[in-house]
Formats: sequence, C-alpha cells, structure tokens
Amino acid sequence: MYFYEGRGLLLLTLLAALQIATEGRGTLPLCRPGFSEDVYVAVVPESAEKGQPLFNVKFVNCGRGGLVRFECSNPFDFRIEADGVVYALRPLTLSTLPTVPLVIVARDETNQQQWQTQVRLTPPVGQDQQAQDIQAPPAQSQGLQEIWFPSRQTDSSSIGQLKRMKRDWVIPPINVPENSRGEFPQDLVRIRSDNDKNRSLRYSVTGPGADQPPTGIFIIHPISGELSVMKPLDREHISNFHLRAHAVDLNGNQVESPIDIVINVIDMNDNRPEFIHQIWNGSVPEGSKPGTFVMTVTSVDKDDPKTANGMLRYKIGSQNPESPTSNMFTINNKTGDIITVAAGLDREKVPQYTLIIQATDMEGNPMYGLSNTATAVIRVTDINDNPPEFTAEMFFGEVPENRVNVIVANLTVTDKDQPNTLAWKAVYKITGGDPTGRFSVPTDPTTNEGLVTVVKPIDYEISRTYMLTVVAVNEVSLARGIHSPRQSTATVSIRVIDVNESPYFDPNPKLIKLEEGMLAESTLTTFTAQDPDRFMQQSIRYTRLSDPANWLRIDANTGRITTIAVLDRESPYVKDNMYSATFLASDNGVPPASGTGTLQISLLDINDNAPHVYPQETEMCKKPEPNGINITALDGDLNPNAGPFAFELANRPSDVRRNWTITRLSGDYALLSLKIGFLESGIYEIPIIITDSGNLPMSNTSYLRVKVCQCDHNGDCTDQQHIIAAGLGTGAIIAILLCIIILLILVLLFVVWMKRRDKERQAKQLLIDPEDDVRDNILKYDEEGGGEEDQDYDLSQLQQPDTIEPDTIKPVGIRRMDERPLHPEPQYPIRSAAPHPGDIGDFINEGLKAADNDPTAPPYDSLLVFDYEGSGSTAGSLSSLNSSSSGGDQDYDYLNDWGPRFRKLADMYGGSDD
Repeated sequence: MYFYEGRGLLLLTLLAALQIATEGRGTLPLCRPGFSEDVYVAVVPESAEKGQPLFNVKFVNCGRGGLVRFECSNPFDFRIEADGVVYALRPLTLSTLPTVPLVIVARDETNQQQWQTQVRLTPPVGQDQQAQDIQAPPAQSQGLQEIWFPSRQTDSSSIGQLKRMKRDWVIPPINVPENSRGEFPQDLVRIRSDNDKNRSLRYSVTGPGADQPPTGIFIIHPISGELSVMKPLDREHISNFHLRAHAVDLNGNQVESPIDIVINVIDMNDNRPEFIHQIWNGSVPEGSKPGTFVMTVTSVDKDDPKTANGMLRYKIGSQNPESPTSNMFTINNKTGDIITVAAGLDREKVPQYTLIIQATDMEGNPMYGLSNTATAVIRVTDINDNPPEFTAEMFFGEVPENRVNVIVANLTVTDKDQPNTLAWKAVYKITGGDPTGRFSVPTDPTTNEGLVTVVKPIDYEISRTYMLTVVAVNEVSLARGIHSPRQSTATVSIRVIDVNESPYFDPNPKLIKLEEGMLAESTLTTFTAQDPDRFMQQSIRYTRLSDPANWLRIDANTGRITTIAVLDRESPYVKDNMYSATFLASDNGVPPASGTGTLQISLLDINDNAPHVYPQETEMCKKPEPNGINITALDGDLNPNAGPFAFELANRPSDVRRNWTITRLSGDYALLSLKIGFLESGIYEIPIIITDSGNLPMSNTSYLRVKVCQCDHNGDCTDQQHIIAAGLGTGAIIAILLCIIILLILVLLFVVWMKRRDKERQAKQLLIDPEDDVRDNILKYDEEGGGEEDQDYDLSQLQQPDTIEPDTIKPVGIRRMDERPLHPEPQYPIRSAAPHPGDIGDFINEGLKAADNDPTAPPYDSLLVFDYEGSGSTAGSLSSLNSSSSGGDQDYDYLNDWGPRFRKLADMYGGSDD
C-alpha cells in the first residue's frame, strides 16, 4: 500500500514509529492525541475483493487509557478495524470507487471526545511514471510530490538516428483541502525537468490563481520548482484551479512543453444546513389515518452535495403538545416529507401542533455532522365529526291566527365543529306535526339558530295548538362512523291565539241570471256573508260598496238585494252582458272586521230596441251608375231579437215611393235605388221603415240623408257645396261663420269710434273762444279734393232742390272720388223758400243727427262735404266775403241769430269801422 501517490514507503508509519520511540525515551514533553494527518491520499488497486485490506490510518493515542472507536462515513463499502486498517466490504473497481473523500472519525468512549480526518482514494499511476519516480532525485525525506516534464529520449537501437517522443503523461490532479490551518506558504508539489541536470532552468506557472485573477493564491519557486499555496482555499468560492507549468533557460528559451496542472479544492464540512423557511405551515384533517401526508420541509447545504458534507438527513426534534401521543408525526430523513404515524387527531382537542425539525449533514451523523433547526406548524383542519345538538328537548311559541311570515320560536343548538363552516352550519327539518306545511324553519346565518316561521295562515277554529318535531343536521354529511345523537331532535309546541276575523261571502263572486227590463223594487237574491269566528257571538251588517248604475239596494240585516231602477242590458255599465256590484259585510267585533263580496248579474236580452238605418248619410250622383246604395240596420239587441231585418219605404211623402225603390239583398242588407234616371242636386231625406225579428217585432222609421251632387267621370262630386261639406265639417263651418261675425262687429265698432272722434273734434272747433282768430280754422284744409276733378262742381246743387231742372241732374255713373256711395239718401228736411236765419241752424242740426245715424256714412266727417244744401237757396257767391265791392252797407246782424258759431262773422262784417 502506498501513500502520497505511491512515492516510497508510508511516511506516516515512520513518523509513528519515531514518535513511539521518542515517547519511550521521554524526549517529547507534549503529545496531542489525534490522527497523524488531516488528509490522507491512498492509492487503491484497480480492483479489490471483498475483505481485502486497502489502507490504514494512524491515530496517536498518547498513552490514553480510554478505548478509541473508529467509524467510517461509507459503512456500505468500507470497514475500519481498531488498528486503523480499512477493508473492502464488497468487490470494488475503479468505476465503483467513491469519488468523495472518506471521513474517518475516532471517538473516545470515555469522555465522548472525537477526532476526524479525510482519506482521498486515487487509482494507481502507470509503470512509466513509477520508473521515473525511481529515477527522480530523492525527495521522500521532504514528503513532497514531484511532477516531471515529459522526457525526450533517443533510442540507440533505432536506425537512422530517429528520435522517439515519449507519450504525454496524464498528470493526476492535486488535491488541496479547503480551510487548511497549516502554515503558509504551504508546499504542494515540485515541478522538475530532466534538463536541469545539464543547465540551469527557471520554472513558472500561469492561469487563474497565479498570474490571473484571483492572483497571489499559488506561487512557484523559480529554481527549485516548488509549487506552494499562499492562503486557505474556499471550495464554495472556487472548487478547482487550472494552471500551466513552464520551464525556460536563463535566456528565456522554452526547454519543455508546458504541462497542465489541475488543483482540486477538497470540500470540508464547514457549512451548516440552512432551511429555506424558518417557519413551515401545513395542515391535516382531523381523524386522518396513519400515513397521511402533511407537508414537506426543505433545507440546503453549501458544501459539496456529492460528499457526505452536503448530504442531509432530517428528524423531528420535538412535538408540542404531546397529545394524544408524543409521536403523532414522522419525517422522511432524506426527502423531508412529514406524515402522520398515529391516529387520534382531534381538532376540538388539539387544533394545532408545533414540530421542531432538525437537518444534519454528514448523512445525519450526530457525532461530526453540522445541524440546524426549523419550526413546522401543523394545523388540524375540521371535519364534520360533531353533529348539532339542541340545547333543550322542548321549545314553546305562540302566534295569532291568520298571521304569516312571523317567527314564533327560536331553536338553539350547539356544534363543536369550527364555527361558520359547512360542518358547523345547521339545517332544520320538520319531520312531524305539520301535515299541511304551514311552518318552515330557516337558519339564522349569524347565530345558527332555527327560526320557526309561519308560512301559511293558521285558523284558530280548526286547530288551537301544533306540536312540531324538528331535526337538526349540518350542511355537509357527518364523517364516516359518526351517528346523530338523540339531542339532534327537539319538539316545538305552538299555541294559536284567536283574533276577530273578517266575514266572508260564499260564493264570491255570486252569479245570477236575469232578463233585462226588470222593474224597480223587484227582489233579485239574498247575498249573505259568514263569520269565521264560531266562538264569538257577533252580528253582521251589509252595505252597498260599488253600484255603477245605481240599480240595486241591499237590506242591512238580511242581505236581501232589490232593484231601484230598470235593468238595461244596453247600458254602458254592462260589459259582455254582465253587470257587477260590490257589497260590504261588517261585524261588531273588537276591533270590527269587514269583508267584501261581488254580485255578478248576467242580463238576458229582450227585444226592447228598434233598429235604425246605417249609414245615416250617403252621397249619390245626379245620374248614378249604378244607381243604388247599399244600406243595413243597427239594433242594440242580440239575436234573435235583431236581424234578419225587413226594409220598406214609407208612404209619405208621396214622392218617396215615386222616385225611390228599395230591394232586400239579404237578412241584413238592402239596396236603395232611383226609379228615375236623373235627380236634381240637393239633400234628400228618405224615410225607411225597418222591422227586426224579435218575438214581438219592433219597427222604426229611420231617415237616410242622401246628398245628390254633380259628379265627374270618376264618380266624385264636383259641386262647390259638396266640396265645402266634404272638406269642412259642421263644427269647422260654424267656427268660420263665428269668426266672420266677430270681424264684422269689430269693424262696426271701429267705424262708430271714428265717427264719434270726428264729432268731438268738430265740436271743439265750433266752441272756440270768439276772441280767437277764426281765420286760422278757416284756412286749415284737411282735404282739398282730387286734383282737376275737384274743380268739376255742380254749383246748381247749392240751390234749392225744387228749382233744379231735372235734366241738369248729374248722371248716375259720374261721381266724385270722395262722394258718398250710392245708397238710399236719408230724407233731409226741406227748407222753406224764405231764408230765415233759424232755418239754417235747424237744418244743420237735423242733418247732423241724420249723418250720425246713417250706418253707410264713410269714416271721415260727412259734414265737410257739402254737395246738397237744400232747394230754394238764395245765398250769393262766397267770393263776396273777401270783396271790397260786395256792398259794405249790407246788414249782417242776422248772423247773430244763427248761433255762437256765426257771431264772429257778424262782428267782422257787420260791425263798425273800429
């Protein structure tokens, strides 16, 4: 067996022997118990049989009296004896050789102190390297492994001096444990070249950790080629390094091809397991069987998971509470699955469990594995394993009769299941005592109580008490094996309270059939009501509530109904031969109650309506083509008191039968035709006698209004009178006539107002103060006539009418523009031949009255137009008023007699020179 890559004998054995020798001589004053090495490297054969010794480890006991026991981290493949020799427990090959280091633990069974080391297993190297190891400079005293550059040798037996290159070596990786506590720099290996025998060489390494980041981890001595590590390594940071070794001469020339060196950082158990969550929450239904899955907890370890350092094992450290047993749950030590192992989970007793879960690496070895803990909270969920139970066996309630939707009793229950869940909510069912379904028991969602409710009216006279049987269950079924106890059924006693009920008519409505025409004070029927309160002595009175036609009367005590008018089927209050009246029945209870009843009278028809012609108005052309009008009859009665009808023309007037003829087309229709071929335009009323088919037939003479008009080629009337009649209705024509009359009245009122206004203006002008200058009024002309035509005056009109020649009268067709219209002239008074001053005043006053009373007068003042002054006038020319030669000796005093209006003229012309 070889250590340190098989170079020489086991150095450990020599050191141990040396230590034993020195201990015997007492030259070593201090001895520390433990393994001789922190890490062993052992070369194992390519194949090993079961029971074959492979290697051994040395433990320095330092003369301790206690017994040291060894343990191996892989007890399935290896066994270690008390002397430190490790044996194979099964056939091993290079392919089945574990890749992770073996951990050897030594434990002092006296004080439980323990020590630990690791063993790296490597395959054997080739024969060529073994030969070169023999030729290499002795280095066993230093215990440092040497790595040689591949040699370049010349084969003397070869012809032609051909050089043969030795194949490249496969350099095994260098294993360096992490977190080493040794002194630094720590030598790892020596790099050698066989060319350094002839000349001086310089060695160097390149790569990450040397001259590349992270730099300064590895260095090499340029002359001796010793490769050293400068500080502890961390596998969790960098698990391996790839370096390249170089050999050059003093001039920097490469003398060897670079070789690759791999440095593996060997994992040490320097990280504790860490749970993903510190608190894990899970649940399991109560009553679960053993083996029910609950939850899974997970932990991670930063160490190498391929080694025992990262292989975790779980276990339950504690359970709280420990009821009903301390081992209600177990955990799979590899997966972390928690399952139940015992029965008896009861939420009502233990609603929650708390478990302390421990995770340990080194495959759960409690001696040298690192541990960590987490908390698992397992909630026990509820199932329906507790039925609802009534708090009492008997419940009581009372309700007035005829009341519905009222709560008469509250049923209370208890349920140990979790509140507000389906396993806790109660459902109440009536199983007895209510055959007619007058009660229901809904559940109060808040209190879980059963509310006994009346859903149909209860009659005190039928039943005074009720005894209900009610069962309470949950919304979900009970768990298997759980049965409802006796307390899940209760009895409810309900007392009915008697109240005063309303009288009721039976039947309601009541139907009777009668013939119409029944006379007043006739008895129809007796309409009485019944009082449901059989246990109360009460009387009933009747009143009429609704009688649209006011035909009926009811006796207040007996309910006898009589007529107060004749029943008429053709009345507008009768619908489909049916007349309805409503009556009220009231009792004398406390408080009083009343009810209504409806009496329906089906009226049978009698022949009490005579037929009449339809339509009542029609049109016909002067020369009708065809010359006939279809008519029918309307009868308010029903068959057989209506049609078929008999149509006949009346005998008078005599021209009716002479001009018209009527022909029966069917039982309901007849044809009215002209006997003559032409009829003048106008409106004709034709009397037609119509007789119905009643048992006692009734006849009636109806007048058909026929409008005869001139028609066009389409047969449509073209007369203006027809157009007006067709275009406007009677109401429209009357409205138009009223508008015209109102307009004429407004015009007449306006004319009267204008005439009165002119009259007042003239009166003001005549009553002017005599001191005022009258010439102003004389020179003011409001109307000067119509131009040249205005000069065509007939001066003879100023003379008296009796002196005018008949041939001098102006022809009728020649008139002035402002002349009065041609209407009968009013009879003005004729002056006498003698020009007496009083005659002129009387004439003017009489003319003024006649003009005011003349309805044909124009709106302007007629007094300004003087085209007639009467006959026999002796007045001279008016031009004499302004003429100086008109005779100054003329006497004008008579003007004073004409009134105040002419006194000014008398003063002007009849006065003195002053």
